[in-house]
This record gives sequence, C-alpha cells and structure tokens, in this order.
Amino acid sequence: MSEHVLEKQFADLAHQSETAELGIWGFIATEVLFLGGLFCAYTVYRYLQPAAVIEAARHTKIVIGSVNTGVLLTSSFFMSWASLAARAGQSRLLGWLMLIAAALGVVFVALKGLEYAQEITEHLWPGQHFSLDIAEPREGEVFYFIYWLLTGIHALHLIVGICAVSVIARRAMRGEFSAAYHSPVRVVSLYWHFVDIVWIFLFVLIYLPGRGA
Repeated sequence: MSEHVLEKQFADLAHQSETAELGIWGFIATEVLFLGGLFCAYTVYRYLQPAAVIEAARHTKIVIGSVNTGVLLTSSFFMSWASLAARAGQSRLLGWLMLIAAALGVVFVALKGLEYAQEITEHLWPGQHFSLDIAEPREGEVFYFIYWLLTGIHALHLIVGICAVSVIARRAMRGEFSAAYHSPVRVVSLYWHFVDIVWIFLFVLIYLPGRGA
C-alpha cells in the first residue's frame, strides 16, 4: 500500500476528499445546465412537430439502443460495487470491477459505432444526401440533427469516462487506495453514473416515441 499524499492546501485527507467530491458535483451541475438546454430545445421541437418526431423516431435502431441501455446499466452496477470495494479497502477487487465497467463502456461505444454506420448507410446523416421516407422529411432531418448532436455529445463524455476509469483501475491495482483514501474512485464513479443517467433520458426521448401502444 502506497502512502497517501496530502496536498499542502488541505487540513487532512477528509478535507481533501470532500473538496474533490465538491469539485465533481460542480462539474456535473454545469453539464446538467448545458445538456438541459439541449433537452429543452428537443422538447420544444417535439411539441411543435409531434407527428414528424414520432415518424422519425421509428427509424432509430431500437434493438441496438435497448442493448446499449442494458450495457450501461450493468456497468453502473459494477461501478457501484467498485465503490463498496473501495470503502472496504479491497483495492485489487476495486481495480477489476472498474476494468469491467470500462470494458462495458467500450462495448457501448462499439455498438454505437455500428448504429452510426447503419444510419449513414441509410442516408440518415443530416445534409445534402439526407433521405427519410416519412410525410415530412425535412422535419425528420431536424430530428436526426438533434439525435446526432445529443448522442455524439454523450458518446464523447463516455469515452472520457472510459479513459478516467481505466486510469483509476490501474492505480487501484497498484494498491494506491484504501478504506481511508479513495476519493478519486468516488469522483469517477459519480461521473460515470451521471453519463449513464443522461443516456437513460436520451433513450426514452429519442428511441421510444411512437413505439408504445
């Protein structure tokens, strides 16, 4: 077990950990404001063009979206388990659990890439060659512009999360964390759960319209 480095600006490890956690909560708050604006824009558009949104949403890849939802929820389970392992001082178990969560994130990105490839092949990329067989294709193009924007931002956040989780997992394997000090685990865990929650909202808003009874 390596020694825990207490930065000179903090009174003790508890103070250092609380500050780190406050920092990630502040970051999440700014991301909520940013994404909240985009979600509001989508909600207004859906209110103004309900029929076009329903028709366009029916062309999304519901199977891939559903599988990816299950993948991220499973990754959140392993991340929560990793947090428990960190509090118990089980550093090696912590490392393996975080690696599993990161691997599931990679699976999500790979499936999302497959989904994107299919949509590009079907000319669902907004622009000159966009093509969608619905009553109002131009309104459908706006839907897909929002789709690519929101899912692309989410994928970027997830890739950052995969990198961060992998780094923390490597440190855990080296025995750098203990029951007394594991604030980096707490920080990346909060970020990971935030990204997963954002996806749940995206899945409900983008994939499910028009698919209920």
